[in-house]
Amino acid sequence: MKKPDRVVLIGVAGDSGCGKSTFLRRITDVFGEDFVTVICLDDYHSLDRKQRKETGITALDPRANNFDLMYEQIKALKNGESIDKPIYNHETGEIDPPERINPNHIVVIEGLHPLYDDRVRSLLDFSVYLDIGDEVKIAWKIKRDMAERGHRYEDVLASINARRPDFNAYIDPQKAHADVVIQILGTKLIPDDKEHKVLRVRLIQRDGVEGFEPVYLFDEGSTINWIPCGRKLTCSYPGIKMFYGPDSYYGNEVSLLEVDGSFENLEEMIYVEGHLSNTSTKYYGEMTHMMREHKDYPGSKDGSGLFQVLVGLKMRATYERLTAKTTPGEKVAAAV
Repeated sequence: MKKPDRVVLIGVAGDSGCGKSTFLRRITDVFGEDFVTVICLDDYHSLDRKQRKETGITALDPRANNFDLMYEQIKALKNGESIDKPIYNHETGEIDPPERINPNHIVVIEGLHPLYDDRVRSLLDFSVYLDIGDEVKIAWKIKRDMAERGHRYEDVLASINARRPDFNAYIDPQKAHADVVIQILGTKLIPDDKEHKVLRVRLIQRDGVEGFEPVYLFDEGSTINWIPCGRKLTCSYPGIKMFYGPDSYYGNEVSLLEVDGSFENLEEMIYVEGHLSNTSTKYYGEMTHMMREHKDYPGSKDGSGLFQVLVGLKMRATYERLTAKTTPGEKVAAAV
């Protein structure tokens, strides 16, 4: 592949099990596999599994990660240079010999710490934090580890509680630096819901980010509570509600878009798309088409799938803005 004129760097942060894998698949769908290189920041662990066990330092702790090497190599990639990136082997828990990584049009760094180090953070052209509320996270992890891995309830809960201090200290605060946060919470449509099969998902978009236009519902800057028409958008119990409005988040002014409930028929998403603006689609119906293309992805029928698609479109708009060719005449005009 031809060496890119400009490497656009995207950061995707979040805890394990928060949906990063699905989101990365959606990003790849937007740009194409050959256009995107994904780097898992686990590869910059400075302590292997045995050393972490001996020292009692978790992978969430910055001391278990080599941020100096991470910064130097990510900076080199963004400057169009190839790197020899280390490999953390998740099966053996050891650090394997490095692999050669060449610059690509889009480089995504994903994992626990893409927004932790201010040097690495300064290199990013776009950043996302995937945030799962505690109640949903615990319910999901318990279901997965008990059903799929045969773990006992008490052991799963103990594991969650053991890593909570490091998560609260080092991972969770990163969402204050993200351009966009996708937050998954329990529904408000079912009182005292314990199953967490129905989700309330919020798209928190920071205002004032250069080149980024937040998606809005109906009227930009207004506060909107919307229950879509049941004849135009099929919804099973307990229905669906949407919200849009201005808010503040970690001291930043944000635009908040929320979906509570599930979409029954993705063919009807065009009805929702018609009421959203600043979606960065290239044609009417593109958002709906992207959701219909991958009905099998987790979260496809709730706000997480919708917002992952919208953020992917925003990433595409960012890439196109940063790589747009400027004619000599445009350069002169810009300088005047």
